[in-house]
Amino acid sequence: MAENTDVVVIGGGYAGVMAANRLTRRDDVTVTLINPRPDFVHRVRLHQLVGGSDDAVVDYREVLGERVRLLVDSVVRIDSAGRDVTLASGGTVGYDYLVYAVGSGSADPGVPGAAEFAHPIATYEEAERLRPVLAAAPASAAVTVVGAGPTGIEVAAELAEEGRAVTLVCGGVLGPYLHRRGRRSVAGRLAALGVTVVDGAGTVVDAVTRDAVRLADGRTLPSDVTVWTAGFTVPGLAAHSGLSTDALGRLRTDETLTSVDDERIVAAGDSAAPSDLPLRMSCQAAMPLGARAADTVLSRIAGEQPSPLQQVFAGQCISLGRRAGIFQFARRHDVAVGFHIDGRTGARLKELVCRSIVKHLADEARKPGSYSLHRVPGGAKRRQMLERNSAAAATAAPVAAQHTA
Repeated sequence: MAENTDVVVIGGGYAGVMAANRLTRRDDVTVTLINPRPDFVHRVRLHQLVGGSDDAVVDYREVLGERVRLLVDSVVRIDSAGRDVTLASGGTVGYDYLVYAVGSGSADPGVPGAAEFAHPIATYEEAERLRPVLAAAPASAAVTVVGAGPTGIEVAAELAEEGRAVTLVCGGVLGPYLHRRGRRSVAGRLAALGVTVVDGAGTVVDAVTRDAVRLADGRTLPSDVTVWTAGFTVPGLAAHSGLSTDALGRLRTDETLTSVDDERIVAAGDSAAPSDLPLRMSCQAAMPLGARAADTVLSRIAGEQPSPLQQVFAGQCISLGRRAGIFQFARRHDVAVGFHIDGRTGARLKELVCRSIVKHLADEARKPGSYSLHRVPGGAKRRQMLERNSAAAATAAPVAAQHTA
């Protein structure tokens, strides 16, 4: 009888669920998914949770394979030498292979008053805490959203559509990922909703008080409720466990998503830093990375060489309230192009994408191995960047040696 292999997946988000489901392709693999919540958080709908149009959760029975054991707990330490993880509840779980998919959360703003008076919404719990704050505020209350990436734009539009007086503070450019044509479209929709967009030089927030936001250029904006959407960070589990991480705490891996310290540990999603060239934190990257991480583990179990990362992007979807949205198309290496679809069609496309995410996970749960988007041809630009970095490192090494000689 073939020996059984135990695989532990830490994190039940997009990457972790995809990896866990895919690992059940082999009958001799036992998969345990460890997650602190009993429900799957559909993170791309958190702005809807804040606005009250969706609860942003999905029952794990809809997206998780029957052979995956769900353990509701948190991991506080990884013992790579002993091949086990310590749980917050006090127990331990052993593994033969570990998939590190802990995701990301709100970054410390490092701005005076922000931790006390601003409300982050990168996680389900944060979004839930914001809802009663908004409910208690009068309709005329000044709401300031800090950060003009996708999350900030979506939150601002969602609340403005409800009739809230919303100011969006960009800290620079509105929607920096967007093409200038897409940016004009988003700006037009926000204006139609009554959102005041504060962008350009000097719009970085340097202080938050109970009832105001102060900008670097000296302006003070009234704010009864301040929502903070700028920046993401990852949990410190890998670093606290003695594993190699990048400056943000993402687990450093090679192009097969294998930890640079231990071939029994692979990473996926926002918490992975392959070849020190991490991908944009997004659902669009997380699910393919989860599939690739699972394939790496399965290849090692089979005694085969894992395939390298092959990641491509299609663009970016942004909700602009319930009645409009934008689908910004992009080159495969994640650079926006001039073409986009907006308005009601854009909203329908965004909703289709949100539903297709759950469908991809559910399909992989029912038929492990069916997902194939991580195998779409592409990645030439990434290979060029890797080669350029490798050449730069080779050139720098002799120079460093001369300085230390």
